Amino acid sequence: MLDRLIRFLRDEAVLCIAFICAVASIVSAGDVSSVPSYIDWRVIVLLFCLMASVAGLSASGVMTRIAQALVAGEKARHVVCTALIMLPFFASMLITNDVALLTFVPIAILALEAAGWRDSMVRVIVLQAIAANLGGMVTPVGNPQNLFIFTAYDLTAGDFFAALAPFGVLALVMLAIAGSAFGSERSDVILKLDERAIDLKRFTLHAALFVLSVLSVLHVVPYIALLLVVAAALFVFDRRVFGRIDYALLATFACFFIFSGNMAHMPAMQEFLGGLMQDHPMLTSLITSQVISNVPASVLLAGFTENWHSLLIGVDLGGLGTPIASLASLIAFRLYMHTQGARGLLFMRDFAIANAVTLACMVALYAVLYV
Repeated sequence: MLDRLIRFLRDEAVLCIAFICAVASIVSAGDVSSVPSYIDWRVIVLLFCLMASVAGLSASGVMTRIAQALVAGEKARHVVCTALIMLPFFASMLITNDVALLTFVPIAILALEAAGWRDSMVRVIVLQAIAANLGGMVTPVGNPQNLFIFTAYDLTAGDFFAALAPFGVLALVMLAIAGSAFGSERSDVILKLDERAIDLKRFTLHAALFVLSVLSVLHVVPYIALLLVVAAALFVFDRRVFGRIDYALLATFACFFIFSGNMAHMPAMQEFLGGLMQDHPMLTSLITSQVISNVPASVLLAGFTENWHSLLIGVDLGGLGTPIASLASLIAFRLYMHTQGARGLLFMRDFAIANAVTLACMVALYAVLYV
């Protein structure tokens, strides 16, 4: 019992912190009646539906087969490594950065071990983590904080893409350059993956649910109607997906909604965070993300500014930096540490260097465009 509690506290540290913050804010505010109104139920519903459809798509086997086709066979090292890095970059735009890493980091481990290129594993996985964070920031559904900001500020797709497209282009160029540096040594990559056929029925079902979810994000489909359709479809056709949804993330969002709602009504906090977000919104968002992760940072700071543009760029670029700046980075680290002979200190060193260089380039681009 104690072991399970310790494991939960370790694995869901952000949720535990969010819960403590929510309870403390309720006690400080002394007002329980307003708590339900602080939760953005539309964001919770959209996250649930997107996570459900993405989990189903991942389980269908389609993405694994695409990855296998790209990296298997006799190829040069830089070709395989570039493909492994680009897979989470583009996939995260649709299936979120977390799911992209859960899908493609294990494939990278298998591919590099099969080719005898284990010495490239740390660099590839570090770059995969960066690629997933930077690719996911380009679309409203790529990162949870993007969906929240897109919904909370009622943005248009045009406004959203215009704000982040320059950073996506720079990221693509930097990742391509990094991939080309792995050398031209050739090897035969043989992936021993699950040989079961792709579940086309499952893929079709969840692709349709994903499209409906995106249409709801764009205000085409009412979110209550979406919830009813998704819940009914899962219950009738694919109940297993209910067990693959990240309920801890949903609970984390709810807790931080409560916390930020209470904080926004405290005069002292309004003056402090309101002043920071008025004077240095992008920098405040970026630095806050380094400490509490970019998802809760977006929820907390949104209550103190109407400047969605700087908040959005700040929390998305804020996914680079410390390991806790983006929960996706922790996923990559955990997956690597389960490999034989894993070297945690080497991973953290390369992670720190790569993130510092990438973040510096992104901030420099922001300064050129907006300062």
